[in-house]
Amino acid sequence: MLSGERMASHISSVCFTVRITGSWKWTHPGDTGGGDLAVPAREHLRRQAAGILCRHSVLDLAAAHDAINSLLQRGYPMPGLEVSGTAELSVTAADRALAEEHARRQQAADLEHGEELHRLAQLQRVLADPDLRRVWWMAQFPDRFNDLDNLAQALKGLPAPQEAQDDDLRGDIRRFTDDLVTTLHSPQQREVFVQALVQTLTALGHQGLATDAVLRHRPHDLGSTPA
Repeated sequence: MLSGERMASHISSVCFTVRITGSWKWTHPGDTGGGDLAVPAREHLRRQAAGILCRHSVLDLAAAHDAINSLLQRGYPMPGLEVSGTAELSVTAADRALAEEHARRQQAADLEHGEELHRLAQLQRVLADPDLRRVWWMAQFPDRFNDLDNLAQALKGLPAPQEAQDDDLRGDIRRFTDDLVTTLHSPQQREVFVQALVQTLTALGHQGLATDAVLRHRPHDLGSTPA
């Protein structure tokens, strides 16, 4: 019914070559339907095929083949007209070469984009941490140390980058903890924080975590055994 038709893949300039063998039948007895019913039947198959193939790649012919034949099993382009079809797909060498070149360029762009995002996330992590920011500024601009305060003011409130695998709650807790620890400048403040943390973990029944918090905050002397 349809032979040698070119239909766009997910890349509009790269096409499948499509052959569809279809059939139709009129399901209303006593009513001829009027006109050449093969015309709406062909148009229905053509429209259905184009609609599904534009979501697929010519480099994955099997997936496109399964998708289109699943769709064309049965359809009703108009009341009383039942249409079904079977598609055969092929790809010319020129179309395949274009798709492969597009895939290579897309992969290179994705890698470059990923590297840039990683670089920016690392820079954000440095700038959000006052200690790291100070060291970074001294290394980058050793003759402009007096300008560091201006940078700190401009970056006030800049959060550390959120890890991609964090869920919302975990990310919120991590950012809050980072901000809290950053504001605890004196040993006395940090001591109070650790004591409160240990009490909270103990109350929640996490004695192991409470002990770990104490040991991390005050490592035991070399050669001694922690209580």
